[in-house]
Amino acid sequence: MGGLTAAVVALPLALAFGVASGAGALAGLYGAILLGFFAAVLGGTPTQISGPTGPMTVVAAILFSRFSDNPDVVFTIIMLGGLLQILFGFFRFGNYINLVPYPVISGFMSGIGCIIILQQLFPFVGTTMPSGGNLVILLSLGDLPGAVHFHALVPAALALAVVLFMPSGLRKLIPPPLAALIIGTVTAMVWFPDAPVISEIPSGLPGIHLPRFSAEDFQLVIRYALILGFLGSIDSLLTSLVADSMTRNYHNSNKELVGQGIGNMMAGLFGGIPGAGATMRTVVNIRSGGSTPLSGAVHALTLLLILLGLSRLVVHIPLSVLAAILLKVGIDIIDWSYLKRLPRAPKSGVVIMLATLGLTTLVDLITAVAVGMVMASVLFVKRMADVQMQSARIGSAPAHLGNLSKQEAEILEQADGRIVIFHVEGPLSFGSAKDISRMLASSRNQDVLIIDLSDVPFIDSSASITLEEAIQTVQKKGDLVLLCGLRDQVRDIINRFGILNLVGESAVMPSRTAAIMHAASIVIEPADLLKD
Repeated sequence: MGGLTAAVVALPLALAFGVASGAGALAGLYGAILLGFFAAVLGGTPTQISGPTGPMTVVAAILFSRFSDNPDVVFTIIMLGGLLQILFGFFRFGNYINLVPYPVISGFMSGIGCIIILQQLFPFVGTTMPSGGNLVILLSLGDLPGAVHFHALVPAALALAVVLFMPSGLRKLIPPPLAALIIGTVTAMVWFPDAPVISEIPSGLPGIHLPRFSAEDFQLVIRYALILGFLGSIDSLLTSLVADSMTRNYHNSNKELVGQGIGNMMAGLFGGIPGAGATMRTVVNIRSGGSTPLSGAVHALTLLLILLGLSRLVVHIPLSVLAAILLKVGIDIIDWSYLKRLPRAPKSGVVIMLATLGLTTLVDLITAVAVGMVMASVLFVKRMADVQMQSARIGSAPAHLGNLSKQEAEILEQADGRIVIFHVEGPLSFGSAKDISRMLASSRNQDVLIIDLSDVPFIDSSASITLEEAIQTVQKKGDLVLLCGLRDQVRDIINRFGILNLVGESAVMPSRTAAIMHAASIVIEPADLLKD
């Protein structure tokens, strides 16, 4: 029952996404059937229904427009994108899905929703979409009122009203997209026969599209394969998280990526458009009782039977009605919950989200996600560096250091400023390297500088080089540098950079107490040290 119900919901969406991609309604059905079957059988989310989705269709539309004279290149890119998903799963990249910051996910999902809405406005009123990218479409919106085709607009408006305002009681009986498809199509056939419709599509099984592309297309092929692979993985795993929350189960992210990759490879091989885990269809499947991969397989086989037996009816569906259904999809994809929180959300997250949204809409998806990730990463490193520097302490007086034993405090008091201790907590990285350098190289009259790394679990290359430069600066003044509390991983890294040779093994102490005692034996007269 879950698979049958999901197939009913998937049918109008597959047709609409196929038309929107530029490959035709049949390619949308092929994608839904092939990806839906193999991702269900081989994937790692038992209840997930896969097929063409808004984000993947946006990329497919770009590809079919760019390679309109050679669609086999597009199908090659789809196959390569699937292969990358398999590799992502093989190398266990699915474990890192949670590392993508929410503002980035929100930004590119909302951007994709905006793209879908933009690209369906012209088909909605019955005219062709202007070529030249989303910016051209945006600038051409002023021409929209003069391009209205009345016979296309009325069925489309009726279909849009159905998907937007259908009563909840009726939604339980029939999915709104299917109801909109039937009502809009019947209305056009009876009263508005001049509405542009889907051109005749062949029935039967698809042909094979073997991989092919020219050397000059290589960079574009790899670039868009990466986009499809990355976007399909994110889209699918986010849907897997939704399925987990509804079923109280846990999916296998890496197995899911392998299943999605195989499904997309099969879709590209047989002329289908790419896709991913589809949230709405997955929710419908779960609510209808689907709990195993069998429901996804039934969904795909049901669509196959529809394709083989009802393809003659599909040609009567108005393009404007499909555009109306996709307008609702675009509206649903936009992250309205985050947009409502913008006035209260942290400004840094808002900037990242809006930047990702703008770049997704006006540039491309991979640039948007890359820029969003870089912005979020830089912000995170800056915040972590600030937190780390708050814990950093340098000084010769016990009051400035804290957490000293009575013996350590007494020795420092005796040293009268000639022993300086630097202590820091947490991983030392490039984010805090410069600030640490300033602290260590600050002008002090010490004779011995003790660098206490007992609370440092990791140090990266930048911080190691900074530490080396600071030690050299102190040594040029004729002062002694002692290192203490080195963990095995920290010792290994700074040893690779030659820092242990720089200070000498005799200057590496097992603990802070040992380092202070050693420093005291150098700067304090033995008689004074024994006196206390």
